[in-house]
Amino acid sequence: MAGRRGAPRSEAARVAILDATAALFAERGYDHLSIEGIAARAGVGKQTVYRWWSGKSALIADCLLEGMLLPGTLDFPDTGDLRADMTSWLRTAEGIIESPTGEGLFRSLIAAATENEDVGRRLRESLADPRLFASRLREARESGDLRADLPIEDVSETIIGALVFRALARTPADPGYAERLVDLLLGPRIAS
Repeated sequence: MAGRRGAPRSEAARVAILDATAALFAERGYDHLSIEGIAARAGVGKQTVYRWWSGKSALIADCLLEGMLLPGTLDFPDTGDLRADMTSWLRTAEGIIESPTGEGLFRSLIAAATENEDVGRRLRESLADPRLFASRLREARESGDLRADLPIEDVSETIIGALVFRALARTPADPGYAERLVDLLLGPRIAS
């Protein structure tokens, strides 16, 4: 994290802290996670954790951004049908956001991103990862399955923005939401 003071971070301690955070998050959820518990599980002092992270939100964000939480859960499917894959991915993401564990995870990620510029930058890079949507959207556009002027980066950001907004507002998705969002963003199917 930028602006860190004190001794250089030990890579072994960093990994132990992140491992402990991920394990305790999986066991107890966000609301029952504590810096004291993380430090004890990692075998470090509480001050070591606070020296490098501002709190549990920043720790959770680092764990998520390093692939230690929800591994594989949000991988984008590839069945050959882009619309169906996007709809399926959105439903999976909605299910995670609406679960007690996922709600805490998303809240902590948003909080960490607003508190720390580096976390916000890493979050944007991670969510704007070409493997998530962009490469599939470009392929569909190049093959003529999507309109030629479709703004790929804007579509990706809009999907993520819609999910973040629902997480912040704690608004459950109504039936058909994922399909409507995909249709709104991609436009009507282009006839072959």
